[in-house]
Amino acid sequence: MFGRDETKQFYQQMRHPGRTDLRFLLGDVRDRDRLTRAIEGIDIVFHCAALKHVESGEYNPFEATQTNVVGTQNVIDACLAANVRTMILTSSDKAANPTSVMGATKLLAEKLVSAATNYRGPHRTTFASVRFGNVLGSRGSAVELFARQVAAGGPVTVTDPSMTRFVMTTDRAVQLAIRAAEVAKGGEVFVFKMPVARLADLVSATIAYAAPNAGLDPATISTAMMAARAGEKGYEELMTQDESTRAYDVGEMYAVLPSIDLHPETSTAYGNAPSAPVGAYRSDGVPPMSPDAVHRLVAEALARTQADGLSTA
Repeated sequence: MFGRDETKQFYQQMRHPGRTDLRFLLGDVRDRDRLTRAIEGIDIVFHCAALKHVESGEYNPFEATQTNVVGTQNVIDACLAANVRTMILTSSDKAANPTSVMGATKLLAEKLVSAATNYRGPHRTTFASVRFGNVLGSRGSAVELFARQVAAGGPVTVTDPSMTRFVMTTDRAVQLAIRAAEVAKGGEVFVFKMPVARLADLVSATIAYAAPNAGLDPATISTAMMAARAGEKGYEELMTQDESTRAYDVGEMYAVLPSIDLHPETSTAYGNAPSAPVGAYRSDGVPPMSPDAVHRLVAEALARTQADGLSTA
């Protein structure tokens, strides 16, 4: 486990005591030398490091570039140097038709990963990316923010309640990332089929779960409208129409093949899979979950967050 957040690593060490097969290394993906040393002897790399907040990226574009773009290239180079078997980049729906700095940097990171397959030479490394929507309860997620606001007595700040978002739990995100590592041939961007939730339902579900945990009556928690943040969309897009024309339906996900010349192994891997429906895969084009389903999903996510020691209180 390699990262610059010592608190996260502390929680993981507490959760896995006595594990001699785990190494915890402090470092930053911007530091290529440290990264190269950390990856020695590793078979599979899940590259999750990123500056991911949309508004922060708008005000700090070069910092986002340094981590999300240069950092990704450093991971690629380190994987090649260590002859890693598979590298999976965790990307974002913001990479599809990006309107923000964060989205643009994640799209470029995907492009770097896809291109690495073509210039890896004699190295065995398979490179691929996965695109997620909102991972509920993950650090810095909207649901975590809402829960903190609830614990403070409110109000919960909302931009547009009619906004729609692709959502999933952290457990589901991990399962699908591992699945992508199992099936990747090289250069793909895997787009997972995710349920959709209205922002209003996410807020009400968080209040219903978090208020009693904080000893508060959910009815006393108000909401407050705020302006949309810089770079924020009213919907999310996981796959563009252009990408859909070179995508295949592989069950729980779509495999989007790169627009550049394909590695031979990738170009023949999906011959028996049906083509994906042509058209953008957007959250405003998918029927949203019922409020009850959203409440169950949010409760599961927040319960897991607390179990991991990352209390929102």
